[in-house]
Amino acid sequence: MSTGIRDKVAIIGMGCTKFGERWDVGAEELMVEAFEECIQDAGIDRDEIQAAWLSTCLEEINVGKSALSLSTTLRLPFIPVTRTENFCASGTEAFRGAVYAVASGAYDICLALGVEKLKDTGYGGLPNPGSNWGSLAWLWWPNVTAPGAFAQLATAYAAKYRVPENDLKRAIAHVSVKSHANGALNPKAHLRRPVTEEQVMSAPIIAYPLGLYDCCGVSDGAACAIVTTVEKAKDMGKKDLVTVKALQLALSNGEEMGYNQWDGDHFVTTAKCSARAYQEAGIKNPREEISMMEVHDCFSITELVTYEDLHISERGQAVKDVLDGFYDRDGGVPCQVDGGLKCFGHPIGASGLRMLYEMYLQFHGRAGERQIEDPRFGLTHNLGGVPFMNICSIAIVGKYGD
Repeated sequence: MSTGIRDKVAIIGMGCTKFGERWDVGAEELMVEAFEECIQDAGIDRDEIQAAWLSTCLEEINVGKSALSLSTTLRLPFIPVTRTENFCASGTEAFRGAVYAVASGAYDICLALGVEKLKDTGYGGLPNPGSNWGSLAWLWWPNVTAPGAFAQLATAYAAKYRVPENDLKRAIAHVSVKSHANGALNPKAHLRRPVTEEQVMSAPIIAYPLGLYDCCGVSDGAACAIVTTVEKAKDMGKKDLVTVKALQLALSNGEEMGYNQWDGDHFVTTAKCSARAYQEAGIKNPREEISMMEVHDCFSITELVTYEDLHISERGQAVKDVLDGFYDRDGGVPCQVDGGLKCFGHPIGASGLRMLYEMYLQFHGRAGERQIEDPRFGLTHNLGGVPFMNICSIAIVGKYGD
């Protein structure tokens, strides 16, 4: 019988670059920057790494289709290296590969690294999805934009729960204000200026009701993790272990687009994925037990709806919780403690590992002004795709034994 991943694997080192418009470096330099911090943090030698996973989504732009770019850039010792890609969940997919490899007993120490260079494309948003979406891309994708698709999510949510227009605008504005306040405290964030509710609500509209400050930016960055078994970590003298409590993945199967049960107001994958993750982690009441979260805030409405899909806010109550400050840094379940995609941007292959990096810092008491008091469980959430067809990846980490 399967027993899940809980407390079988420890994170012994992590690294993260500064995210932003990194015109001065290429993907390879970003890999080195993240890796150097990570391996120093782990306190191991490069030759002790037995297998590695590289995540990048848009391989044609920078690193190529194979995993050779990681192996050659880091001069890894002729070990197995695998490249993973699963849209915006790519970084967490690399982490999942490394964690499962260690948990299986196949390896003692593994590396997961995610990187993406997007600014070099010269494109204002994400490039054309091309063949990744098959016929969908060319038949009707030209009529769909990311802001437009998620704006429809906002209007569907407001319609279903009869949310007054001004309440919805204030709530999604508060989501952005909260994230910018956190990002201003993070030296590795791309955007580090606080914003006011008035600034957010009066900003130019991108796709109604989403304005400029409701959309995350485009940036470059890399992040990585080194993992091993709990037993090996103890043998290495590691203290206050941060272990993996759950790793779950859920992909749309077409029901959202093909049937009438889904009314466009939530993410089916996140609701199912999070329920499985809580079961694996032994969490019975996420609203009380989750200490902090990093969720996929590609747009402010995405974050707001995700609160409900994660079973933390009741259906239709996320607006109230947001306006009450429940997800602020000093609230019940702080969200986007590092600033989120909103302040880091979204170099696709790196984002999932960047989220885990913040959780790792928090559990080791190294988050500076952002530090959460005595966290127990930290959750990360990635969402790749659009509301009607997507990929959801969830990781839960925490202190060993909790």
